[in-house]
Amino acid sequence: MKTIRIRMSAAELEAKRISSILESAFEDEGNPVTIFEDSADGKIWTAEILLFDMEIEEAIAQVRDRVGSDAFAVPVDAVELSDVNWVEKSLEGLAPVKAGRFVVHGSHDRSKVPPGALGLEIEAALAFGTGHHGTTAGCLEEIDRLLNMREFDSILDLGTGTGVLAIAAAKLTKQYVLATDIDPVATRTAAENAWLNGVGPLVKTFTANGMEDRKFDLYGPFDLVIANILARPLMKMARSIATRMTDRATLVLSGLRVEDGSRIIFAYGTQGFHLVRKGEKDGWLTLTFERGRAKA
Repeated sequence: MKTIRIRMSAAELEAKRISSILESAFEDEGNPVTIFEDSADGKIWTAEILLFDMEIEEAIAQVRDRVGSDAFAVPVDAVELSDVNWVEKSLEGLAPVKAGRFVVHGSHDRSKVPPGALGLEIEAALAFGTGHHGTTAGCLEEIDRLLNMREFDSILDLGTGTGVLAIAAAKLTKQYVLATDIDPVATRTAAENAWLNGVGPLVKTFTANGMEDRKFDLYGPFDLVIANILARPLMKMARSIATRMTDRATLVLSGLRVEDGSRIIFAYGTQGFHLVRKGEKDGWLTLTFERGRAKA
C-alpha cells in the first residue's frame, strides 16, 4: 500500500491549528495526524498526516483543498514512504499505559505489569487502539468502573480496532463480548489479540458496515455498547445503535473532541439516552449514557 507523508511546519500555535484542521477535515477517513516540535529552540512545530493509495500530487491537492485558505501560506512537504509498517514503527519504545485496573503493553513489557493489574498485550498493528490515545485510555477506565459496579448480559465493542476494549471487558467479566469493525484488517487483528490475551473463545468478531448487518440479530439486543469511533459516524448511527440496545442499556462513546460533546449529547438524547458521566483526557471526551434509568 502506497503511503504519502505530508508535513506542514510553522510556529507552534499555527502548526497546532493546522493539525486540528487536518483532524477535522480527514475525520471520516481516519488518516493518522500528529503534531511535534521540530526545532531545538521549540519555535517551529510540524503537523503531519499520512494518506494512502494515491500519488504525491493527488495527496498534496487533497490536503490543500480540505485545509483551504486556513493554511495557504504554509509550505507543504510531501514524500512517498517505503513499504514499512509505520504504525509499528511509531509504537516502538512506547511505555506501558495504566488505565484503571488495566495496563496496556507490548510483548517486550510483559514483566512491567504490576501484581494485581490486568495486562492487555497489544502489539503494533494496522488498527487503532493501543491505550496511548486519550480515547482508548478513557474507555478502558470507564469499562473498569462500569463492570465493577454491575453486571451486563450482552456487550458490544463497536469499531473495535485492535480489540483492546473487547478484550478488557472479556477479561473482567469472563463472558462473551462481540467486537465488530468496518475494516476486515481490524476484526482480524482483534481476533488475534483476543487469543494472544487468553480470551479468544470469549471475543466474537465480524466485519460490518454500521449496525444494519443482520448478523447483529444473533447477538443483541445489547445492554452495554462501547463505541470508540469519531463524532460524525457516531451521529449518523445514533438511531441504528439505539435500535440494537435494550430499554435499560448503558452506552459509552468516545473518539470525540471536546467541542463534539454537545452534538453527541443531543443526537443520543433524541434516542432516549441521558448523559450520566463525562470524562476528558488529553482533549478527548468519553461520554457515558443510560437509557431507562433515573438521572444520577
